[in-house]
Amino acid sequence: MELILIRHGLPVRSAETADPPLSPEGHEQARRVARWLAHERIEAVYSSPMVRAVQTAEPFVGAHGHELSLHPGVVEFDRDTGTYVPLEVLKQEDYEAWKVFVAGGGAPDIAGFQKLVVASLEEIIAANQGRRVAVFCHGGVINVWTAHVLGMAPRLFFEPGYTSVHRYLCARSGERNVVALNERAHLSDRWAVLAEA
Repeated sequence: MELILIRHGLPVRSAETADPPLSPEGHEQARRVARWLAHERIEAVYSSPMVRAVQTAEPFVGAHGHELSLHPGVVEFDRDTGTYVPLEVLKQEDYEAWKVFVAGGGAPDIAGFQKLVVASLEEIIAANQGRRVAVFCHGGVINVWTAHVLGMAPRLFFEPGYTSVHRYLCARSGERNVVALNERAHLSDRWAVLAEA
């Protein structure tokens, strides 16, 4: 089966919740990724229950008549922190804190988080053999799953762009392969013009 992970769009920054909604730019990114995936034969759609992931999934499921299944195992590791600061903002504002964070020092129990994510995605894979499945989720989820597929220690080792698309082949025999990471052509102004033509 083909597993497609899509990161949520850009959310608003929040000092009051770890689960903020999308920003206006994030909503536009969600519309663009919905158009990008429109011609693919996606047979099941899952999402993290966090607001930013659900709002990113909504344009796609709304346009194509899919049922959206929420899965609590693909939530972000920061779900209980009470605040949300996009990592690229943290990187600009406090580079040393960002380095500690992505090395695993700022993420609570990164190994435990990876275990949850892998078990959850394997559950989705097992329930959808022979199908193409989209999962709207988070940058941390994409990082630890990709690290697992590549046989790396759990860590945040690359920056998935907002509404970036990541593809994996998942065989019944247990092999897991990376097909593509960080597809973002749908975010270019040129592609947007072509898509609307």
